[in-house]
Amino acid sequence: MNASTKNLRHPLKRARGLGSSQYGVSHWWTQRLTAAGLVLLGIWLVITVLGLLRADYASARGGVGRPWNAILMIAFVVTAFWHAVLGLQVVVEDYVHTRWKEIALIVAIKFAAVLGALAGTLAVLRIALGV
Repeated sequence: MNASTKNLRHPLKRARGLGSSQYGVSHWWTQRLTAAGLVLLGIWLVITVLGLLRADYASARGGVGRPWNAILMIAFVVTAFWHAVLGLQVVVEDYVHTRWKEIALIVAIKFAAVLGALAGTLAVLRIALGV
């Protein structure tokens, strides 16, 4: 590292050993993209649910089991959990100041989200495949 690069870094950043600022930007963009995806998928979900509102159980199950509806439902479930993890991670990083508690909470949140996404995906697949 040359002298000019060293002088541009804030002393607090060097002292804490913080990484590149690029991580925050990618996290921010991913959160915005998942939010946009949730808006589109949410509109589709509302339209689908309204269309199945007066249907009987077998018709509703058949509607959810259609290939495109099942794919979009799985996309909604996965995107919702991914977006939730990104948002909760920011909250934990901002408001939990004990490092081990922060790491434990982030791991627990990610574990719960993976479990929820898998359970939601399994439920949609069971409906779609008629199991």
